[in-house]
Amino acid sequence: MPKPITLQTKISELLEEYPQLEETLLELSPAFAKLKNPFLRKTIARVTSVKQAAAIAGVEAGNVVILLRKAAGVDGVEGGESTERDKGDLTAEDREKYCGEQPDWYSPQRVKQSFDAVAILNSGDVPMSQILKATQELLQGDIYEFTTPFLPTPILDILLGKGFLVWSETDPSGTTYYNRVTRF
Repeated sequence: MPKPITLQTKISELLEEYPQLEETLLELSPAFAKLKNPFLRKTIARVTSVKQAAAIAGVEAGNVVILLRKAAGVDGVEGGESTERDKGDLTAEDREKYCGEQPDWYSPQRVKQSFDAVAILNSGDVPMSQILKATQELLQGDIYEFTTPFLPTPILDILLGKGFLVWSETDPSGTTYYNRVTRF
């Protein structure tokens, strides 16, 4: 029995079970072209869910699941049942979780280190280890800021899981995300 395709399915598992879906992902968004990079495919695809990938690509997560299921010839979650979680409104929740109103802990004067990850990401490399190392060195109350060309939900989820507070906002054009991380 084939594995079900859900919002929580990791991209690496998806492509291992359904290799033909790589083309479907590429048709959905040019952002998925990075999957052709073997290093990114081995590293980022292992920790990135369909939901997170949809948010990064700026496409509706529920629609991605539906299209992937159709392309794979799978109808739904175990026996064709669809759940409320699969309908895709979680992408908006993730954006609200990370991009809500400016938190009380944020102040530009408390930013102790800034890192521009845009060029690194656009070249196909992954700055995750640099970001994790820098945040581990943060003193309580200090802020680490890094910029990305998309909302980096996989790394933000990891940082939240490690007990950090995170907040992101975009520039007026919506092409650059300013991601702030602090330890309290």
